[in-house]
Amino acid sequence: MTPTDEKDGNLPDIVNSGSLHEFLVNLHEKYGPVVSFWFGRRLVVSVGSIDLLKQHINPNRTSDPFEMMLKSLLRYQSGLCGDAGESHLRKKLYENGVTKSLQSNFAVIQKLSEELLAKWLSFPESQHVPLCQHMLGFAMKSVTQTAMGSSFEDDREVIRFRRNHDAIWAEIGRGFLDGSLDKSMTRKKRYEDALMEMESVLKKVTKERRGRNFNRHVFIDSLLQGSLSDKQILEDTMIFSLAGCVITAKLCTWAVYFLTTSEEVQQNLYKEVDRVLGKGPLTHEKIEQLRYCRQVLCETVRTAKLTPIAARLQELEGRIDQHIIPKETLVLYALGVVLQDSSAWASPYKFDPDRFNDESAMKNFSLLGFSGSQECPELRFAYMVATVLLSVLVRKLYLHPVKGQVMETKYELVTSPKEEAWITVSKRS
Repeated sequence: MTPTDEKDGNLPDIVNSGSLHEFLVNLHEKYGPVVSFWFGRRLVVSVGSIDLLKQHINPNRTSDPFEMMLKSLLRYQSGLCGDAGESHLRKKLYENGVTKSLQSNFAVIQKLSEELLAKWLSFPESQHVPLCQHMLGFAMKSVTQTAMGSSFEDDREVIRFRRNHDAIWAEIGRGFLDGSLDKSMTRKKRYEDALMEMESVLKKVTKERRGRNFNRHVFIDSLLQGSLSDKQILEDTMIFSLAGCVITAKLCTWAVYFLTTSEEVQQNLYKEVDRVLGKGPLTHEKIEQLRYCRQVLCETVRTAKLTPIAARLQELEGRIDQHIIPKETLVLYALGVVLQDSSAWASPYKFDPDRFNDESAMKNFSLLGFSGSQECPELRFAYMVATVLLSVLVRKLYLHPVKGQVMETKYELVTSPKEEAWITVSKRS
């Protein structure tokens, strides 16, 4: 696609389309599975089919495509280029941090899920529950306590974190900067102040935890055990806190919402939870056995197009199909396009967790980075938190839709409902 503006490239077209995802849907429909356009003066290539993504995805790559988008938006340099060995170690440290903090904070996530359940049980059955609001609060508490420790048991800390998080995400959440931030002094100041305040909180936590032993291991402790610079620790904690909160909140929101739209799926999930857990407690080991729950979450990610765009930097000149991709080109993976491609998924717009019984569906999903060894650490975190939450909720509650509610979607780096999503709940007898 030729640039419509010499300085801004195709940014005006993206803004007019409503979102980067919707722009790519139109572009791929018009021009096929490989398209190019301009971010300002920068050439960007987008790939929108599973077969072509298979040619481009290199499973040995060290950078995570979602993280790569965030780092470039926050203008973080480290980890985007440089020593491959160092990047690999840093990636391992980050992934182990997520794994370890999930294990040692399992009881915390369970307690937060139980608190939400108690809140919902206290409501009269006809009361409309604001799903997005409650899930964001739940995700913020889960992520901050698991990433940074017990100082975030204080609700005031969480509220402050949320204020800064929201101000930062309001600017970078769309997945591109269109230049309007630099033109508005008030917006720019709000964004920069929030970033500074968030960074100072992360630095404070790093200082408090360095060289000390705590009874609960959190994400930042894993980073402190490596040989990272303070700047790298700050950046990695920032990425995990930002992306972890948004992905967890939206995954939980969409999962609960989709469950309200299908009594059958909800009943199947209840049966599995009942069979695996019985009257016993939820444990880390039993979570692994909730296979249908995992299918529900995978199908939630697919149907909602949870993260519709990822990015890779083309380090060396390469090819996709018969197209030459020049060195240093930004390559976008139009995951939102691929997740609803009817040649890859039967009835792509239908919410159907059973599709993941099929080995080939799971294989495609892994290839796209939504499962298995390629999934981004924040998504792995979100899967675990959502599994705990769903098993706590469906054991005790029926989840119901609010009649007449039309759910419109807001496409950003992470997809969310455009307006508040309302549900009602009732007690299981």
